[in-house]
Amino acid sequence: MHETVEPAFPGAALAYDLAGCLRFFSRLPVPRLPGEGDPHGVPDFRTLPRMLPLAGLILGLPGAGMLLGAWGLGLGPFLAATLAVTVGVLITGALHEDGLADVADGFGGGATPARRLEIMRDSRIGAYGGVALMLSLALRIGALATLLDRSGAVAALALVLAAALSRGVALAPLALLPPARADGAGASVGRPSRATLITAGAMSVVLTLLGLPLGLPPLGGCLMLVLSASAALAVTALARRAIGGQTGDVVGAAQQGAEIAALLGLVAAIPA
Repeated sequence: MHETVEPAFPGAALAYDLAGCLRFFSRLPVPRLPGEGDPHGVPDFRTLPRMLPLAGLILGLPGAGMLLGAWGLGLGPFLAATLAVTVGVLITGALHEDGLADVADGFGGGATPARRLEIMRDSRIGAYGGVALMLSLALRIGALATLLDRSGAVAALALVLAAALSRGVALAPLALLPPARADGAGASVGRPSRATLITAGAMSVVLTLLGLPLGLPPLGGCLMLVLSASAALAVTALARRAIGGQTGDVVGAAQQGAEIAALLGLVAAIPA
């Protein structure tokens, strides 16, 4: 049961949801805001995800700073990109990577929906999960390194925008699928309302468009939007067929796929 909180200041409801997103999706020490309810309670996903794209943007900033700092120190594109991705993984506690690995193991190793869900709950990582993690890291590092070779400023901008955009479109499984387990996290936190989904989608588009005056190529922005959404929808369709619904792991896999697709779209839009 979710606690109803009376907002303590103008815009408090949005601030509470942003703080909740940062707590739930990262390891950042976010203090309790004035008038906020229990910061460690079960998050209410009926409204909380509306601020997820902005939370993603905030989570991408340290990695972008590391990317530019390492590049400026002359460490080269590969090491700079690797350090940037490392910072992102540390900040989130590998939350999304864990989801991707579980989905890869479950969907790849299970013959029935029940068996796939059982494998996904196993804390051990299998061959499918290991390969999925390796490819995810390699593709993100490779994309950022390639972008650095072409434009350092655009590479840093891409990292931040991809972090924001991928978290917004990763709500697709929650919006389109029922929980795959009655006792899972996907069932306990609730499903985003229509208004929440509209807000998150609009914020994802607006944040991407704000990158245009900062140097984001228009074609690159379009490809980031289209390809990231397509990747999230593809994971959603795969989950529907494999387990008949969504779990937190599926959302994590959708985020990873969307982030990779966004970065690759921008690489394709910038000439070598």
